[in-house]
Amino acid sequence: MFGERYFATRERLVEVMRGIVALARDTQAEINPELGADTVQTGLASPFLFVVCGEVNAGKSTLINGLFGSDLCKVNILPETDRVLWYRHGELARDVEITPTLEERYRPVEFLKDFNLVDTPGTNSVMRGHQSITERFLPVADLLLFVFPVSNPWGAATWDFLTKLGPEALDRVAFVIQQIDQRDPADIPVILGHMKDLSMKRIGHVPPMFAVSGKLAVEAKKTNPFGRQAWQSCGFPELEDFISRNVCQSPQRRKLLDTWRRHASEGLVQIENRIEETTRNVERCARFLAEIEREIDGLREQFVVRLPRHLSGVAEVFQQEAVWVTKKLGVRLSPWNTLIRLFTGDRSGSETENLFIERLQTAVEHVAQQDAAETVKACEQHWEGLKERVHAEMGITLRDDDAVQSRLQKASSKFVRRLGRAARLGIGNLKVRHGLDQSVRERVTSLKVFATLTLLALTGAGICGFLKIPWAPWGCLAGALVCSGIFLAYATASRREILLAFRERLLDACGAFANALRGDYEEALRVFFQEYAGCLEEVRRHVANDKLALEPRLQRWNGLFLSLKAIEQDL
Repeated sequence: MFGERYFATRERLVEVMRGIVALARDTQAEINPELGADTVQTGLASPFLFVVCGEVNAGKSTLINGLFGSDLCKVNILPETDRVLWYRHGELARDVEITPTLEERYRPVEFLKDFNLVDTPGTNSVMRGHQSITERFLPVADLLLFVFPVSNPWGAATWDFLTKLGPEALDRVAFVIQQIDQRDPADIPVILGHMKDLSMKRIGHVPPMFAVSGKLAVEAKKTNPFGRQAWQSCGFPELEDFISRNVCQSPQRRKLLDTWRRHASEGLVQIENRIEETTRNVERCARFLAEIEREIDGLREQFVVRLPRHLSGVAEVFQQEAVWVTKKLGVRLSPWNTLIRLFTGDRSGSETENLFIERLQTAVEHVAQQDAAETVKACEQHWEGLKERVHAEMGITLRDDDAVQSRLQKASSKFVRRLGRAARLGIGNLKVRHGLDQSVRERVTSLKVFATLTLLALTGAGICGFLKIPWAPWGCLAGALVCSGIFLAYATASRREILLAFRERLLDACGAFANALRGDYEEALRVFFQEYAGCLEEVRRHVANDKLALEPRLQRWNGLFLSLKAIEQDL
C-alpha cells in the first residue's frame, strides 16, 4: 500500500504523543493542550483527501477501486455517479444524504481511516450544483486526480474546469489517462505527448501524468496469488509511487509531522522539568524525614542521658527492699518459728526470694511508670510541633492526636512490663537464694541435733520418773534444759549471722542489678521511641511511593525521548 512509510512514522509519533500525555497525567505536568487525543486526531491523524475529477464514464470509479484494491465504487457502462460521493471511514456501512447533490458514504474499510475520497459525477455533468460542490473540496484536497479516458483525453469540459483553478490548486493536480488496456501500447506515448502540449497551452503548466488501466489493477490486486505481471503492465506502480513520494511525504505533510514532533518535544521538556522538580521534592522530603528521625533519636538520648540518675533511684529502692526483706527473713528465722519449721519444713529461701522479687518488681514498675509518663509527655509535645512542620513542608496531614496517644499508651505499657520482667529476671540471675538456702540448711541441721537431744533428755526424765530411779529424772531434766538453752543460743546467733550475710549479699548485688537493668532500660527506651517513630509511617510511605514512582517514570521518559529522536532522524 502506498504511503506505508509515512503512516508508520505518523503512527510512531502518535504513540509517542499518547505516551507523553499519559506520562504528563501521571507526573501532573502541564503540557500543551494540543497534545490531547482529540486534537491529535483532528490534526496529525487527519486523513488525506483525494478528489477525483473527470468527464462522465472517464473511469474515475475504476481508478479508485484500483488504487485501494476494493470494490468501493460501482462500475458500469452507464454513468453510476449521479452526485458527489464523499467516502469516509465508519464502523457501520451507511449513506447520509447531506444535500440532493452531496452524499456521505461511511464504509468499514481500513484504508478510509487514512484516505478520504471524493468521487465526482463528471465535469461534463449537466446536473446543477455538482461543480460548486466539487469546488468546495478543492482548496482542502491533498491530491486532485483529473481522469481522462484514453479514447478522448481532450474533452472540453475537463479542460475548461482546469483553467479555472488557481496556481496553488494546480500544484496538487495529477493527470491520469485511464483505460490504456483499450489502446495499442505504441499509442500511449503519443497521447501523453499531446496531453503535455495541450497542458502548456491551456494552463501553462504540465502536471504529472500517468497512463493506467484501473481494470487491470483491480484484477491484479484481487488475484490470489497477487497478479504481478498484470500489475506491472497496468501503470499503477508509477502512480502509487508518486502518491507516496509527492503526497504522503510531501513537504507540507512532513512539515506537519515535524510541527507535532516539536509539540511532543516541548511536552517532554515540560515533563522533564516536572520530574526534576518532583525529584528535588522527594530528596527534600527524604532529608526532612531523616531530620525528624534524628530529632526522635535525640529525644531518646535525652532520656538515656538521665539514666544514671534513674538507676541510682532504682539502687536506692533495691537497698530499701533489701533491708525490708531482711527484716522479714529475721521474723521467719526467730527461734520459735524455726522450732515449728523443724517439723513442717523450712522454705525460707524460696519464699524470701519470691517476696523480694515481687516487692522489687513492683517498685521498679512504679519507677518505670513515672519515666514512661514523662516520655509520653515529651513525645506528645514533640508531635504537636511536628504536625505543623510536616504539613508545611510536605503538605501531609498527620493522623489525629487520639491515635497517637493510643499508640504512646501502648508503648508505655510495654515499657513498664519490660522493665518489670527485667527486674524479676535480674534478681533470679543474682542467685541470692543459693547462699541463703545453704546457710538455712546448715542451721536447721544443727538445730535439729539440739532439739533431738532435748527431746531425748525429756523422754529419759519421763522414763526414769516412771521407774522411780532416784535423782535420774532431775539429771535428765537438767540435760534437757541445757540442750534447749544451747538450741536457743545457737538459733539466735545463727539467725544474726545469716541475716547479716544475706543483707550484705543483697547490698553487694545492688550494683550488679542496676548494671543489668541498664541494658534493659536502654532497650525499652529504644522500643518506645521506635513505636513513636511508627506514627510517621504515613510520611515514610509517602516518600517511598514517590521514590518508587520516579524510576519507572524516568524510564518511560527516556523511552519516549529516544523514540522521538528516531522520528526526528526519519523526518
